[in-house]
Amino acid sequence: MTNEPKFIDPTAGGDNARILRAPRPMDLAGKVVGLLDNTKEQGDVILTTIGDALRERHGVARVVIRRKEHYSKPATEALIDEMAQEVQVAIAAVGG
Repeated sequence: MTNEPKFIDPTAGGDNARILRAPRPMDLAGKVVGLLDNTKEQGDVILTTIGDALRERHGVARVVIRRKEHYSKPATEALIDEMAQEVQVAIAAVGG
């Protein structure tokens, strides 16, 4: 038995399970859009700008912005559930 550390090759593929994408709306007019801030620098500025553009250019009824606890952690189940109840489309942000 060897005590050498085991390494996982991220390019090796892995699980072949597929996750189906959520249905996409034909357009965003009249929809409530959720934007998830990942807490990285300027993420809030980027999302506010995107939210303004979505309202002006695509007729989005309302934009809901929520913020994760920390960029290195996934959003909590409670936050995801809250957004799922409130929005029809969700977008995750990547700040600088």
